[in-house]
Amino acid sequence: MPHVHIVLFEPEIPQNTGNVARTCAATGASLHLIKPLGFAIDDKKLKRAGLDYWDKLDITYYDGLADFLSKHGDKPIYFFTTKAQNTYADVFYPDEVFLMFGKESAGLPEDLLFAHPETAVRIPMRDKLRSLNLSNSVAIAVYEIFRQRDFEGLCEIGHLTKYDWNAK
Repeated sequence: MPHVHIVLFEPEIPQNTGNVARTCAATGASLHLIKPLGFAIDDKKLKRAGLDYWDKLDITYYDGLADFLSKHGDKPIYFFTTKAQNTYADVFYPDEVFLMFGKESAGLPEDLLFAHPETAVRIPMRDKLRSLNLSNSVAIAVYEIFRQRDFEGLCEIGHLTKYDWNAK
């Protein structure tokens, strides 16, 4: 099963981070938050978006980008940005991988992207639009990694309360 690490660089909107936390809980991905954050961790909007999944998360906090890179800079990191040449689907991701996403208002620092052009990737979209929502982008990326491995470790059959999918 892949070990996916979602890294949010200076997230600003609590609802987005809460939604990302929910995606992490649903897939077993670890969540890494790089400060400063644009909200308090106990923010009601953050908790509401993540619902009751907070106890099912592996969350690590960092005091800045340098702190994060000092601990994980030697590992495979893919930088999601609208400025990359390659798409997220051009990559076969390693079993342990870090996916970094920028803050909602400005994305990732350009000097970071210029230092890692081979691992900067984008999600294709129509021209002249700024970007997708942060939590949607994270979900697309995480599920691409699991799709590449036939959803290993994830439940593939839905659970109905009244009907059985296999009943004829």
